Amino acid sequence: MKRTHHCAQLKPADIGATVSLAGWVDTIRDQGGIIFVDLRDREGVTQIQLETRENAALGEQLKHLKPESVIGITGKVVQRPAGTENPSLPTGGIEVNATALEIHNISDTPPFPLDDAGGDKVNEDLRLTYRYLDLRRPKMRKNLMVRHRAAKSIRDYFDAQQFIEVETPALFKSTPEGAREYLVPSRIHPGEFYALSQSPQQFKQILMVAGVEKYFQIARCFRDEDLRSDRQMEFTQVDVEASFVTREDIYALFEGMLKKVWLDVLGTDIPTPFPRMSYDDAMNRYGVDKPDVRFGMELVDFTETFRTSSFKVFQGTVASGGAIKGLNAKGLADLTQGELKNLEDTAKSLGAKGLAFIKVEGGEWKSPIVKFFSDAEKATLTQQLGIAEGDIVFFAAAPWEKACAILGRIRLEAAALLQKRGKLTLRTDDWKFLWVIDFPLMSYDEERGGYAATHHPFTAPVLEDTALLDSDPKKVRGQHYDLVLNGMELGGGSIRIHQPALQKKIFEEVLKIPADVVESRFGYMLKAFTFGAPPHGGIAFGLDRMVALLCGTTSIRDVIAFPKTQKGQDLMAQSPTPVTAKQLKELHIAVVQPE
Repeated sequence: MKRTHHCAQLKPADIGATVSLAGWVDTIRDQGGIIFVDLRDREGVTQIQLETRENAALGEQLKHLKPESVIGITGKVVQRPAGTENPSLPTGGIEVNATALEIHNISDTPPFPLDDAGGDKVNEDLRLTYRYLDLRRPKMRKNLMVRHRAAKSIRDYFDAQQFIEVETPALFKSTPEGAREYLVPSRIHPGEFYALSQSPQQFKQILMVAGVEKYFQIARCFRDEDLRSDRQMEFTQVDVEASFVTREDIYALFEGMLKKVWLDVLGTDIPTPFPRMSYDDAMNRYGVDKPDVRFGMELVDFTETFRTSSFKVFQGTVASGGAIKGLNAKGLADLTQGELKNLEDTAKSLGAKGLAFIKVEGGEWKSPIVKFFSDAEKATLTQQLGIAEGDIVFFAAAPWEKACAILGRIRLEAAALLQKRGKLTLRTDDWKFLWVIDFPLMSYDEERGGYAATHHPFTAPVLEDTALLDSDPKKVRGQHYDLVLNGMELGGGSIRIHQPALQKKIFEEVLKIPADVVESRFGYMLKAFTFGAPPHGGIAFGLDRMVALLCGTTSIRDVIAFPKTQKGQDLMAQSPTPVTAKQLKELHIAVVQPE
């Protein structure tokens, strides 16, 4: 019984044709001698009519049929009787009168409903345990299709731009100064290990030395880090590198790619070029380097306002070189004590001693700190924050970056509370793309007492800042850029260092990595650069995150066919698992169980 059509294909023009369909039984309805089956395949649903009153053999077959069983049918396409049409289905004007039925497999009763409404109410662990059933749901099937179309659009785009897709190794060398890695023991070289690649970064730079000039790859990457809704231990990134380019070239290249993807997948023409915002501006206004600019509630700096204040907490912070930041969560004065405590706990988790606030209720400013404010300070707050009845103002007093980060997090939490109250609407299809640029090349790590690369050590400094590497590395801007969409970082990249002397200087003199360590980890790369490395740059872009946004979901697990749980487990395949003593012996490994 060879299938002639899929289950969303038949139309009134096919009436009278004999067809064969195959798929899963979606629903069964017994109308007293006539059985109606909604037959479902990947593309859609067709109603099948099976007459059993004069066909005993067919009736016997149908006794055992259950939803989600796999069948094939052959029959004639007929018009549905007047009044029984289903306008919500592409095939709603016809049905198939089946004359033959083939049962491929009888299904057990599924452990949860396979429609979207029912499946969404099920515990995610149960869905992941039976992932093959979860993927039958229309929403999940659509997500996989969106991912496919996005990946195809990306490949078509870079092919048209004369890029070459090159696969780089998954087994790489360990680079422990980065994120935590997955180590793979070598059987052939006892005591030595590969690391699963965290990124093709070094390989793609080597490809530029090799003269490839334009490289891309939809690359599988691995990091042994704690999992969240937007993070998995194995993930997919769109990886790009090009020679003889500037930052402007990368901006234009990726804006063109995203414009094509949004048009191909959603039929939406997003405007380009994207706005740009400096790192300092993003932190000052939004408290984060990946701001969601779909709503205001911007941070305001009051450092100068409170420089000589009688409120000693603020005045002392300013005197010690810190900053005073404030934001107005308009309309949120009605938050509960529990909600306020949660915001305070959030602030404390980021290093604040507490969370100062002012509520405006009944025409009165309510706060333990208001009594310390002068009339001039109150007037400045009112003017710059637009304070009105029903508002609540939050403050952070700390070193600049920490003050920004504290209120940046409070801003997002407050927005969520306003959404919950229906006072703020954030549409998932309000596409606010943003380049964040001019990051500091280096940040000072207080714990280790030295500098660390803000992005990675291969990022080139802004040319006019290069001289500051010797005197004040914190003031050096990097040629680094992040692409942000609605508060989510989609990708980041930079123009790279291509001069071996400058790269060696960054490693040894700025980052203080011993020369022998530099040689063991990056020697081959520095050597390659001595044979004519072109100026080059690129970007790595999270495919999983992009597809999640296209699908309107907050979790990348919804757009990955077989994701891991937040505990790093595959509940369907039941991994990870112990291995045998023989396997460990072959790899020269002894396992020490934690106490």
